Amino acid sequence: MQSGDAVIIGEASRLSGVSAKMIRHYEAIGLVPPADRKTSGYRLYRAEDVHTLRFIGRARSLGFSIAVIAELLALWRDRTSSNANVRRLAHRHAAELRQKMAGLADMATALDRLVDACAGDGRPDCPILDKLAEVEE
Repeated sequence: MQSGDAVIIGEASRLSGVSAKMIRHYEAIGLVPPADRKTSGYRLYRAEDVHTLRFIGRARSLGFSIAVIAELLALWRDRTSSNANVRRLAHRHAAELRQKMAGLADMATALDRLVDACAGDGRPDCPILDKLAEVEE
């Protein structure tokens, strides 16, 4: 796509890897500016818009929240900003991911214990259901 070209939302979606639905959502929440419109009402996206959408898609694939992506976009657009700010955001996000991973590992271990306790032999009693229905005091 050349710098002066413009494409409609379906092509912007294909080029950026971001679904048309998400492109409209990002526009609605102000993450990307409103697209120019044809007289027919179709949204038009320039190469710069597609580049921004690709940036957002990559950031989402790394699990960044919309709020952090907004910060990253501002830092990306401001060529005078310090990369230390970007590093801080990415470092914090990586720590959050590690914390979530540890929590998921704990859940998997607990489920494995419950599965091991269940004979799965067709009888109506089930330690898994018993644990889920347990009343805490």
